[in-house]
Amino acid sequence: MKRRVTIALIAEEAGVSVPTVSKVINGRPEVAPETRQRVEKLLHKHGYQRRGSQGDGPVGLIDLVFTEIESPWAMELIRGAETAAREADASVVISVMHTHSGPGRDLLDRIAARRTDGVVIVSSKLTPVQHGQLSARMIPFVVVDPEGEPSPEVPSVGATNWNGGLAATRHLLELGHRRVAVIGGPPDMLCSRARIDGYRAALETAGVEVDPELIRYGDFLVGSGHDQAHALLDLPDPPTGIFAGSDMQAFGVFEAARQRGLRVPDDLSVVGFDDLPLAKSAWPPLTTVRQPLQEMATLATRMVLAMSRGEQPETRRVELATDLIIRDSTAPYRG
Repeated sequence: MKRRVTIALIAEEAGVSVPTVSKVINGRPEVAPETRQRVEKLLHKHGYQRRGSQGDGPVGLIDLVFTEIESPWAMELIRGAETAAREADASVVISVMHTHSGPGRDLLDRIAARRTDGVVIVSSKLTPVQHGQLSARMIPFVVVDPEGEPSPEVPSVGATNWNGGLAATRHLLELGHRRVAVIGGPPDMLCSRARIDGYRAALETAGVEVDPELIRYGDFLVGSGHDQAHALLDLPDPPTGIFAGSDMQAFGVFEAARQRGLRVPDDLSVVGFDDLPLAKSAWPPLTTVRQPLQEMATLATRMVLAMSRGEQPETRRVELATDLIIRDSTAPYRG
């Protein structure tokens, strides 16, 4: 008969005391790094689950972990998470990593110590080690808009980025534009690659040659949209349409066009991605691909709360639909 996995069993295999294993599980700091790592590996290996008791249950706390929160994009995700937390009578704690390499051990220890119901991690690479550290602490988690390709067992919520890139580029092509450029995010980010792949597919389907000079990369912020737009407009045969990988980059394209005396959309058509609240009040109002940011964070938070109650998600990878929102920043090519 299979031996039931208990803290005592983990302690015996690790060669440590039961209180030491308990400290690792609860994120207590007073454990040597080597010992902590050995215990975490065994917890993950055996799939240890904390036994429930009448005193256990949701504590009404969700951790929302960002790589950065300087963009209005992050505010939409915060609103979505708060919506789901409010439904469950829970609160949201926001942490910022300032890195895309995933939550470090110190952050995970702090999260475990406050007995969170679960963690929503935004735009991050989650390594197998970090996955194991979260699992060892019995912390349910979901990744929103994962930076890299998540492993099959990692729950994630994203958007149909490829379809969004296809729709944005196809819109410009249908308006008669043939010199269509794209400004993506970092080339190693999953969502950026998918949007650019959609851009390529739209060109190839329309029989338009893909020009590598028209594919640029940035960081999804205004400055990279501005700088890359200037570089594109400096080309001997500049684009007449630009698909920006985010609304913030599109606003940077607007500024670059203005500085050159170009009018949007008369001289240059621009499409963004996200549909932030600012998009409809920009001048001109921005044609963009709506990414359901609030809904993504709401769903991820609901998934984490359900997992904290012992429920398993029906599917571990969810992609919500994107939609092209046509406004006034695009117009037919005027030759």
